[in-house]
This record gives sequence, C-alpha cells and structure tokens, in this order.
Amino acid sequence: MNLVVASEGGTVTVPEAVLVEIAVRAAESVDGIRVRRRRTIDLDTGVVRLAVAARRGEPLLELGERAQEQVAAALKAMCGLETKVEISIGELA
Repeated sequence: MNLVVASEGGTVTVPEAVLVEIAVRAAESVDGIRVRRRRTIDLDTGVVRLAVAARRGEPLLELGERAQEQVAAALKAMCGLETKVEISIGELA
C-alpha cells in the first residue's frame, strides 16, 4: 500500500517499499540492531513491525526501545506518519 498525501500543489505518493526502507535504516542506526527479513508497515492501523537481531551482551529492552523511537521519529519527520512500532528480537548476534 502506498502513502498518498494530497495538498494544494498536488499529490505525493510514497511506495510501501520506501517506507519500509526508512524504517529499516532508522532501526539500524541504533548501534547493536540489525533488521532481519520480516518487516511490514500497515498504513491502515499505523503499525510498523520489524524483526531484528540484537548484539549479544546488550540490554535488549533498551535496544528495542531505542529502535522504536528512531523508527517512529524518522517516519514522522520524513513522511508525517504517526506510527506504533513493534520490535521482535529474534536473534542474538
């Protein structure tokens, strides 16, 4: 599903693949997080779901929360999206 934003000047369409890439890069900006293959964005509910690998020895909850904050902030700043970010830590690296 694409994000379509209409304004007086016309419309801007952002494909889902671009939204996912923004989310992945934002999550991976957190030192110790690597996004795995499972990743979705549901624009109807405003939920981003990412499966990640976390660096061994790091506080997992803190890493997950930082990744959530980064993803939400990036999507808000770049696309104006208010999202809920669900992080699933499925691997230690």
